[in-house]
Amino acid sequence: MKLAEATWTDADAAETDLALLPVGSTEQHGPHAPLGTDTLTAETVAEAGADRYDGEVVVAPAVPVGIAEEHRQFTGTLWVSESTFRAYVRDVVGSLAHHGFDRVVLVNGHGGNVAALREIAGTITRHDRAYAVPFTWFEEVGDHAAEMGHGGPLETALLRHAHPEFVREDRIESAREGASDGWGDWQGRTNLAFDSAEFTENGVIGDPAAGDADRGATLEGLAADALAALLAAIEDRDISRPSHK
Repeated sequence: MKLAEATWTDADAAETDLALLPVGSTEQHGPHAPLGTDTLTAETVAEAGADRYDGEVVVAPAVPVGIAEEHRQFTGTLWVSESTFRAYVRDVVGSLAHHGFDRVVLVNGHGGNVAALREIAGTITRHDRAYAVPFTWFEEVGDHAAEMGHGGPLETALLRHAHPEFVREDRIESAREGASDGWGDWQGRTNLAFDSAEFTENGVIGDPAAGDADRGATLEGLAADALAALLAAIEDRDISRPSHK
């Protein structure tokens, strides 16, 4: 059940304590993909995972702005501080828990959110009346995960499958020409770059032409299956916390 489309009486009648909170970003994804790519893909995977799960789960509206200052040189990118992001996600999970949806998966579509989501999920679980875990869809697609870039093959593939109307197909070639091969400017294991504009001309990393709609369908299926399995594990998990010794 998508909360944004339900009435309060529909939500009140839901017989589940499971919820999905998509978390995305509004940031550049090259000349061919929309600023809302990370939010669109998080919503796509959350809805597909809910459909594949053998049980009831509510899907909350997405958090559309995340930790994305690394893309600040590209017009249209929005961001919030890590402290604001953590507080906001925690409050949304708290409101879900208030209504009994207290086992929450944070379905993430943006790499810049990963560390903060893990931290805030731990804070929620340790200190609030809820249990939360992060799930980043592009980490759950098997061998495909090795090709995750930015506006590259995986994101472009999933968009072509789920939201083809947003992909500027006439700009794919220019996206390829201005792309970099990898994320960052590395010296050993140290990334010298803080902003993506330091190592990519147009914001793209990887080859978007390598991501067609069929591949996008495969990615959605892999991520949705992994999310459904995670929901099943959370449903059966004892979420009481160990007492202090």
